[in-house]
Amino acid sequence: MREAETAEGKRKSSKTPDFEIGGKKVAPGTRKIVDIPISLLSNHTPVNLTVNVVHGNRPGPVLFVSGAVHGDEIVGVEVIRRVLKSPALRGMRGTLLAVPVVNAFGFLNHTRYLPDRRDLNRCFPGHSRGSLAAQLAHLFLSEIVERSDFGIDLHSAAVNRVNLPQIRVNEDDPEIMEYAEAFGAPIILTSPLREGSLRQAGREAKVPIL
Repeated sequence: MREAETAEGKRKSSKTPDFEIGGKKVAPGTRKIVDIPISLLSNHTPVNLTVNVVHGNRPGPVLFVSGAVHGDEIVGVEVIRRVLKSPALRGMRGTLLAVPVVNAFGFLNHTRYLPDRRDLNRCFPGHSRGSLAAQLAHLFLSEIVERSDFGIDLHSAAVNRVNLPQIRVNEDDPEIMEYAEAFGAPIILTSPLREGSLRQAGREAKVPIL
């Protein structure tokens, strides 16, 4: 009897817990779209950080994939849409946090910048009481990056520009170099970390970001 109770206790304790984000709970083996409020447009239309949460049945790491940190770099939005349709997610361990559009303001206005003319990728880690860019940077860092074990931030060429597929890494980090090689992009560029960038903030938070 005691052995049966012990086995039952182990099964209960090993159950994957719900994933909580933005005040919402996502049960194991399910997915949910969670909108985290950012601000309002001039006509009082809400602007949210929309997070597609895919929470696996089995425990594992948390990965975030983000797009449109620069609002006019839209290829990542489509990449994330395709990832979310992948059958491979059904047997996934851990949790995927997919954020197709980080900079919703720039995305709506077809521009790299936020309405305050700031580049979001120079504003990390941000501040909850700072400028609009600083607040968005702080929100993304605290709600997404710091909840993750690893991240992939997708960028692309803007209008009238073409970029060869590449991954940028800081060469003094063997772990991130290993991940970059596993990713399989045609080119790996060594690129110093810039102050205020998402990659820099990830390093300080001990979250490797490609």
